[in-house]
Amino acid sequence: MRPLIGVTTSVRSGWRVYPVIAFNLFLAGGRGVRWDSRRDADIGAVDGLVVGGGDDISPELYQGGLVATARLDPARDDMERALVTEALAAGKPVLGICRGAQMLNVAQGGTLHQDAYANHAHSRYIRTILPRKDVVVARHTLLAEIAGPGAMRVNALHRQAVDGLGADLRVAARDAGGMVQAVERRADPFAVGVQWHPEYLIYARRQRALFRALVAAAAAGRDHRAQIPAAEETADWPAGAPRRA
Repeated sequence: MRPLIGVTTSVRSGWRVYPVIAFNLFLAGGRGVRWDSRRDADIGAVDGLVVGGGDDISPELYQGGLVATARLDPARDDMERALVTEALAAGKPVLGICRGAQMLNVAQGGTLHQDAYANHAHSRYIRTILPRKDVVVARHTLLAEIAGPGAMRVNALHRQAVDGLGADLRVAARDAGGMVQAVERRADPFAVGVQWHPEYLIYARRQRALFRALVAAAAAGRDHRAQIPAAEETADWPAGAPRRA
């Protein structure tokens, strides 16, 4: 039985985002179910969680300041923060995508830069689903084990970024200007949040690896096995292999 993964989306754009994420999950050996703020969401009914991208997260959740360009969805904020908290408490793996990475951090008590580029003047502003942004994956991290360390070319659609880290999280990648581009948990349950959108980079081996690791962690958790070793076992990077994609 393929692990079942809950996928959160916005009410407005979920119709076009969810099928892409679901296809990535299918290729990785899983299956998805779409959740938004108008639908019932039950962590107990799934084996893992993907928190998708979309609107900004309200600064009310982390005592931040609101900027004029922010586009908010309070109902989605409440739903996703609860789901992330419940998933981690239940020992179920989480993959955060863009907004989802930020929500993973906020749900763990962290904070965000509401206007990321105003706080990182040396980070190159890019807003495209095409792979035009360089990030560097830190060595000796779970993300490096799954998708390979070093430089990675990704896309970027975000306005916010992680500021203060939430409990049990560490930085797994940054861009050239120092902006956080990925966070992760150090121990089970598996939880990785990436600032980019790997679902749109389905042709890139390193991006598919994220979904493969999540599904492996979900299967392991369902079978009461350790999740992070199961995720790491999905890595297929030969020593010395190029890891740019």
